[in-house]
Amino acid sequence: MPSPPNDGDDQETSPMNMPPTLSSQNGVKRKVHTKKKKKGFITANVAGTKYEIVRIVIEEMTFHKARDDDEMANLTWNDSAVQHEKIAELRNYQRINHFPGMGEICRKDCLARNMAKMIKSQPQEYSFIPKTWIFPAECTQFQNYVKELKRKRKQKTFIVKPANGAMGHGISLIRNCEKLPVQDHFIVQEYLDKPFLMEGYKFDLRFYILVTSCDPLRVFLYNDGLVRMGTEKYHMPNESNLNQLYMHLTNYSVNKHNENFERDETVDKGSKRSIGWFTEFLRTNDYDVAKFWGDVSELVVKTLIVAEPHVLHAYRMCRPGQPPGSASVCFEVLGFDIILDRKLKPWLLEINRAPSFGTDQKIDYDVKKGVLLNTLKLLNIRASDKRRNLARQKAEAQRRLYGQGSMRKLTAGSSEWEKQRHLLERRREELKERLAQVRKQVSRDEHEKRHLGNYRRIYPPDDKLLLEKYESLLSAAFQTFLAGRAASLQKEVNNPLKRMKEEDILDLLEQCELDDEKLMGKTSKQKGPKVLSSMPESSPTPRGHRDPEDSSPSCSDSSSASDADGEDESISITQEKLNRPERSSRVHWKPASKPIRGPSSSPNLSGLIRRSMSCPRSITSLTAQSPTNETRRPKTATHMPNASTATAQTAATMTQGEAPLSKEQEAALMQQTLAALGEMKIRYPGKSEEEAEAVLDEILNNWKYHKQKVASYWLVKLDAIKQRKVLDIVRSNIRSVLQRIWSEPDVESLRLYHLFNRVFNRLLWSHGQGLWNCLSSSGRSSWESVFSKSSEVVTTQELRCCQRVVQLCRDCLLVVYKFVADSRGSLSGLSPDWDDTRYLLPVTSQFIIKWPSSSFGRSMSSTRPRSAFTARMGHF
Repeated sequence: MPSPPNDGDDQETSPMNMPPTLSSQNGVKRKVHTKKKKKGFITANVAGTKYEIVRIVIEEMTFHKARDDDEMANLTWNDSAVQHEKIAELRNYQRINHFPGMGEICRKDCLARNMAKMIKSQPQEYSFIPKTWIFPAECTQFQNYVKELKRKRKQKTFIVKPANGAMGHGISLIRNCEKLPVQDHFIVQEYLDKPFLMEGYKFDLRFYILVTSCDPLRVFLYNDGLVRMGTEKYHMPNESNLNQLYMHLTNYSVNKHNENFERDETVDKGSKRSIGWFTEFLRTNDYDVAKFWGDVSELVVKTLIVAEPHVLHAYRMCRPGQPPGSASVCFEVLGFDIILDRKLKPWLLEINRAPSFGTDQKIDYDVKKGVLLNTLKLLNIRASDKRRNLARQKAEAQRRLYGQGSMRKLTAGSSEWEKQRHLLERRREELKERLAQVRKQVSRDEHEKRHLGNYRRIYPPDDKLLLEKYESLLSAAFQTFLAGRAASLQKEVNNPLKRMKEEDILDLLEQCELDDEKLMGKTSKQKGPKVLSSMPESSPTPRGHRDPEDSSPSCSDSSSASDADGEDESISITQEKLNRPERSSRVHWKPASKPIRGPSSSPNLSGLIRRSMSCPRSITSLTAQSPTNETRRPKTATHMPNASTATAQTAATMTQGEAPLSKEQEAALMQQTLAALGEMKIRYPGKSEEEAEAVLDEILNNWKYHKQKVASYWLVKLDAIKQRKVLDIVRSNIRSVLQRIWSEPDVESLRLYHLFNRVFNRLLWSHGQGLWNCLSSSGRSSWESVFSKSSEVVTTQELRCCQRVVQLCRDCLLVVYKFVADSRGSLSGLSPDWDDTRYLLPVTSQFIIKWPSSSFGRSMSSTRPRSAFTARMGHF
């Protein structure tokens, strides 16, 4: 048994493990100098705030208070808005608590003006702000409105507010509108005379909103806040009580001067309470609390969508050259003042960009301290940010000095090979930049989930349908406020790459690597087992393999042609993959890991195409090989005797919550999906199915005539957004098919839908070149290459389904092309404004996937009307 350490033991320790004391070497004593790592700290400049609670929170976060004139502090907190020049001078590691351009919703007149524009564009979505007029500009409209009320013998109360006032100063109520001064600058709003009352008092709610970034927009709602009550019992406004501001106004700065103001520190008493208590009050009285919070969240997000074009444009002007998606140097805590009517509908009163952090009462201290603490934790300010930023600036300066990493510029005499090489390099750099952004965003998301505290993220929401709705409103806001001035911002926001996940970008990068090898004349090494000599034959489908020129425009034929001339690769579905057991297509799948590869033939991408831990492809090979670790549902005892009864039994099985599927059931569902896809057809607007068939026959039979026009329309005249919208006609109908056959509302959890998504992304690759390769016999690669370099198991039926999806996309493009040519006379005679988004959207909304009557259609329509299968693109 070893003895406890003593002085002798200490003397025998190595000098490297000793503190800086004397050590002996060859009888000569010397000092051992150990290099201590300098520990950084976070500095905060709070000279611009008068609130003591901010300084208390800074100390609690162990931030160091900087000098008042220190402009290099990690954090700067100001009570008032800051100049744009100040934001422009900030380093990337610094943070300041105001965004430029936020005054567009924080000034009462600007808020009214911007909301009026959005109400014209989206009246159903922006019905949460009272009617407002800006004086003196809209004096005439207000007088006409009052005359119309008099004609109908109605009388309303209006509230007059200064355009840039605060704390209740200068607010008054009027009923006689003739006494309003015409030349003064103020706003007039309809007064909400039927508010939700609590104990007979009128009140409003102060919500705290945190905006951490405008590029992209990220919004958080604090789960607590303040309930501010009036100090006199509420009565409907009339001539005798219009001047009783303690009854009609809920501002704390007004009511605190009333002798009836209660400063009770108990939770359920006093003139100021918490929203946490108010939520329990609603729950106790059987109100729908979830709907209340949902309505408030939508109001906040829709309001900030109005501000986003202004804020993003101003932020980009202040920070030119800032890479999109990089960490924002600005954040902002906003105070939303909301009032509820008697139906519990929230109405927006105003927004404060400098909400008060005064702590006159204990409830103020508790709520506002929580807001500040959770905000600083969510921001993820690190002491190492400054050091990393300086190192990054130094490396960038060296790259500029030595010209490293810069692409060669094309000259007038550049060959076609150089142009293709340059285009490929640009595409590769764009993908690498987006991949870095995606990985940074994943890291930020993980930090936010761990440090949300009492915040909840309301944009982007987790609900995908709600996200689509918000993105549509955001697009409308850009068109409304920045049309013609900052169209590039809107184009960037709608960039298809922003919708891709890490694995999709990695697929495109791998394809760039293959294209680069072919362009350089290199032969890529065979990876994995020997490929099949031909693809598995797919089931016959109408128009499946027409022959426009002596070769078919379908993808399977184009790959066969590629095998013949030796330029393109065929599909690498191996015998090993076909012999492996099929995966469950209905589970939340994770693809198998890629095999370990040797050195890549392209040194530029060998170190970049690595799956991060957040990417589903980073699962270890042990997980892929072990059947116990496979994410698979156990077999069920239910046996399906034949495919004809598969639909009813499968639907009954899947309606029982998480009931598993047997292998036979999955095979039957896959066969039904393949049959359904084979019966789908693209409808030509205004024509019958036979006429639509004739249109496609005419195009394919005269392919030499149409080829150049289709190429010009698809590859040149349609941008990436419009190309995606064309394919979305097929995508959304396929979602409907999978939802009904597999009885799975969230089709994105299906393995088959994930395969379809990869195919869609491949078809849109290189600005639509992927789909064009399916129509052209000279294509350099085909969509099958998405699976050829993956170790993922793709069964024969799954491959046939993907083939059919590609054929539907091809037919959809040809029908849209023909429709445009017929409606405009000719593609060459289009007007200069053909590129306007308004032109394409009404066109795509008319195309419907047609379903011929069949046994499948009858069996599936037994529970719902058949019209559910003709999914119109109503969201376009």
